[in-house]
Amino acid sequence: QVQLVESGGGLVQTGGSLRLSCAASGGTFILLAMGWFRQAPGKERETVAVINKSGGSTYYTDSVKGRFTISRDNDKNTMYLQMNSLKPEDTALYYCAARYAPFSSTYYARQDTYNYWGHGTQVTVSS
Repeated sequence: QVQLVESGGGLVQTGGSLRLSCAASGGTFILLAMGWFRQAPGKERETVAVINKSGGSTYYTDSVKGRFTISRDNDKNTMYLQMNSLKPEDTALYYCAARYAPFSSTYYARQDTYNYWGHGTQVTVSS
């Protein structure tokens, strides 16, 4: 069973930066495709960025391209989301998620393909 714990959220002003971390335990990290997702109040959860198990392939939703960077450190069993030029519309609860992908090198953008989820970390961007 894979456990995921997010950290790094907080309150930041428009234009500021935050770095989210997702620490994984209880599984084989190098076999996990992973991603960041977010849910704003009154909205459905959406895909933010996802990464394949090697870290060599990534996907970003259009609204964060050029501002956010997803990465992972397979030696530290940790995934990251560097968020720059934050906007009020980035305010949401950010979740990390993982799924095993032992035979595939692709990333997975669809939320319903993920089996393991963290509890989330709140990001609030003030205007």
